[in-house]
This record gives sequence, structure tokens and C-alpha cells, in this order.
Amino acid sequence: MLANHYFLGYLSGAVLLMFFFGCGPNYVYEETMDISEDGWSWGDTLNYTFSIPDTNTIYDLHLIVDHKDYFPSQNTYVKLKLAFPNGQRTDEQVSLQLANGLGTWLGHCRGEDCTLDIPIQEGAFFNQAGTYVLTLEQFSRTETLEGITAMTFALEEKAVK
Repeated sequence: MLANHYFLGYLSGAVLLMFFFGCGPNYVYEETMDISEDGWSWGDTLNYTFSIPDTNTIYDLHLIVDHKDYFPSQNTYVKLKLAFPNGQRTDEQVSLQLANGLGTWLGHCRGEDCTLDIPIQEGAFFNQAGTYVLTLEQFSRTETLEGITAMTFALEEKAVK
């Protein structure tokens, strides 16, 4: 009887682990770049290099922003520059909304550290197989932006339904 009790305990724990680890995003690429405590300057670029092996796969693109709870703005602007395998380049300015209109942080905060996952493009596909480079630059009015501690770029592979 006691052995059955322990077995059920292990089984319950295994089911919980599968639930927590099985339900997360299916990131096929994820890289975090830490930002200096001195701030993120206009000239400090973050480069993420990733490969796309299959042009039929659909992805969601995410930026995960780590920031301090004293960050001075509700949002910040970044430039996203994408270099394609054939040398083609795109350039886009994006506003990253970190707080709502009342000043409440949109992400998860623990102490003074906050994290927010921002989907920057959903349902994206890449029409060329090969190596891509995403360059991220801060594009705020302030030359050195303080309070952003790290930026993560992640590619989530979408299941075909």
C-alpha cells in the first residue's frame, strides 16, 4: 500500500513537469544579449544570427525585454534591421510598449526586475533558406537609455493546423 502511495506521488510530479515544460513556446532560436549597467547607447547594436532551414515553416517573432521597474517611460523605440542570406536588408522602427496608460508594467515583475515578452511579428515566413542577422538598435530620444538590462530575440515555430 505504501509503495502505491509513493508511485502515485512520482506519477503526479511527472505529470506536473510535463504540463509546465510541455506547454511553453516552441522556440527554435533564442538568444539573450545583456545591456551594460551604464545604459544602452545609440551606437550599441545587438546582433542575433539565426538559420532558417525550411521556407515552408511559419514563425512568431518575439522580443523579450528585461528592464528595471524605474524605467522612465511607458514605451521605447527600437530599430530592427534584418539581413537576408542573399544580402537584401530591411529596416523597421518599432515601439515596444512596456506599461499601460496608467503606468502599470505589462510584464512580470519581481522586485525591481521586470520581464515582458512582446510578439513583434506573428505568422511570419522566410522566403530564403540560410543565415539571417537581426540587428537591434535603441532608437529613443535619449542617447543613452537607462533601465533596459537585456534583450532576447526568439523565433517560435508555429504548429501547422
